[in-house]
This record gives sequence, structure tokens and C-alpha cells, in this order.
Amino acid sequence: MFQLELQAIHTGASAQNKEEAIRQVAAALTAAGNVSEGYVNGMLAREQQTSTFLGNGIAIPHGTTDTRDLVLKTGVQVFQFPQGISWGDDQTAYVAIGIAAKSDEHLALLRQLTHVLSDDSIAEQLKTASAEDLRALLMGEKQAAEFSFDTSLITLNVAASDLITLQAMNAGRLQSAGVVDASYVADVVSNAPLSLGQGIWLSDSSLGNLRSGVAVSRAAHPFDHQGESAALLISVAAVDERPLEVLGYLSALLQQGKADRLLKADAAGVYALLTSEVDEQAEVLTAEFTIRNEHGLHARPGTALVSVIKQFNSDITVTNLDGSGKPANGRSLMKVVALGVKKGHRLRFTASGEDAQQALNAIEEAITSGLGEGAA
Repeated sequence: MFQLELQAIHTGASAQNKEEAIRQVAAALTAAGNVSEGYVNGMLAREQQTSTFLGNGIAIPHGTTDTRDLVLKTGVQVFQFPQGISWGDDQTAYVAIGIAAKSDEHLALLRQLTHVLSDDSIAEQLKTASAEDLRALLMGEKQAAEFSFDTSLITLNVAASDLITLQAMNAGRLQSAGVVDASYVADVVSNAPLSLGQGIWLSDSSLGNLRSGVAVSRAAHPFDHQGESAALLISVAAVDERPLEVLGYLSALLQQGKADRLLKADAAGVYALLTSEVDEQAEVLTAEFTIRNEHGLHARPGTALVSVIKQFNSDITVTNLDGSGKPANGRSLMKVVALGVKKGHRLRFTASGEDAQQALNAIEEAITSGLGEGAA
């Protein structure tokens, strides 16, 4: 993991405009021995090609591939601008993280940093934090425990004829993910889950919750349990209110008598139904594409991809099948870059909405053509 030194953090900085801010960052990278003279020109050129603003008040100015030979050693310099710097398109940056990296080393660094910065509450703190607090925030030392729910926690076609099998499977997955401990597992398998109707059951426990998370398992064939249909079990671990959003989407499906959609969808579809408002008539479509860009999804091709996604109304998530396997909001450059996509990585796009197929077609075309960097 990349370590951020206090001497690389500059708080209370000020600049008249974006160019001046970038020159300050470049000077600090040069002084720290990360880059040679002239790297600043690459940073300014990169900004002309595409904005390095990520969102939430964060920008990541860095050089172009043409100036990569000027990088002496990988490193970053962090500048805090409490008054904010206009970064174009009505966007204001309060923290600029200048990056110098050889090859694709910056992707792991970006993934580490942007994973932290994707939390809106943390980004707000970055504006006025001290150097010590800024370091702790950027390194994730003050990061809230992650909410665990993605397709890896959804199991379908389980050969089950009783609820305890589904309970044990969900509890085991939550334990393996570090969400619960053994006391949670023991408690849920010894207590009956709650029937919500329409074949959906809910399980939880007040014991052994280490962080918030959700697991789902669905039987290959619905079965009878004490006179009620059982097809799908949702297990919840909660240390805060974040699982309530999932339960809210579940409640809406039940109230509308549409919970059967959970019984027909694939894993990506189940995830979409429990984390977003999916139009009743809209199909949940998925497609997988391989990234061929030499340096992966850094800011420039990432911006091109997000720009394509934003042209459509459908909800679209992106999952790096060769990374964490966790879906990210395709409309957020910060979260797309945080996926840490390298050349050869496979991305799964899940789209739900009236123009889902058109969106996936456009994404395929954009990736095939190189996302602004030319076809590989």
C-alpha cells in the first residue's frame, strides 16, 4: 500500500486559478525528486486534453504519457486549497493530489486514494483538515467501515429444501467477508427468519455484527415452510443505517406486489433491484468488455467512458471482474477510476432502463475504439 508522508501534504495553500495551482503541485513534485524539470508541461497538457477533476472537490493533476519518462520515482504531493480553485465547468477543487507515476503504478494509487475520497462526508472534511488529519483521511485511517453488499454476496440456484440451508449459506458468506463473527452465525441458524410474503424471507441477529452488510441466497426451486412459500432469503448485519436503503427497495417491491422480479433476475439484476429504482418494464441487461488501453482506465479514458454513460437515462454500474468485483456507479468518474482497471481487465456493465441496450452498445463501441486513445 502506498504510504503518504506528512511532508508531502501542503495545507492552507492558495492560488488564483487552476494553472497556478498545478504549477505549485508540479514544483513540489520536482523538489521532492519525483520528476524532472518539464513535467509541469505534461500536467498542463493533460488538463487541456481532459479535466482531472474527479468530483467531491477533488482533482488529481498528472502528466501525459509523453512525459512519463520525466518521472524519476512514483509519488504524490497533496495541496489543500480551503478557498477552492475553479477547475472548469462550474467545478471547484479544494484538494489537488499531484501524481507522478511510471507505467501503470498510478492505478493502484488512484484506487487507494479515490476509494477514500468517494465518501462525500470525508471529502467535506478535506477542505479544512490539518495535515495529520488529512493524511489519516487519505490513508483510510478514519474511513467508515465499508458496507458489504455486491454480487459476490448473492447466491442463486441453491439446492435447498429448507430455510436453514439458506441461512447457513448467507451467514457463512457474511462471516467470510468479515462482516459478522461466529456468534452471529450461531444465532441466525438457531432462530427462524421472518416471512415477508411473496416467497421472500428476512434474517438478522443482534449478535456478532462487525460491520453492515447484506447477503442473499435463492433456492433453485421454491419450497414450502410451515404453509408458506420460501424462495429467497435476505440476511442483514447492521451497525449503522446503511442496510436500511436495501430494505427500503425491498419494501417497495413487496408493497407493489413485484417481489417475484427478485426470483427471476440474475445476480446483477437482484443487486440492481435492491440498490436502485428499476423501471418495471425495463430489463436488467449485462455485458462484459475487456479494456485494451495500454495504461488502463486512468483519468482520460475514464472520463471518456463516463461521458458515454451519462448520455443515457439508464442506471449503469461497472464491475471490475479482475479487481474487487464490487459494482461502482458508472456516472461517477471517481468511482470508475477507483476500480483500478488495468490493461486486460474485464468489466461487467449492468444497465437497467428504457435505453439499456443502446447504452451497452455505445459503451462497447467506445471501448473498442480505445476511449479516446485509439484502438489497440
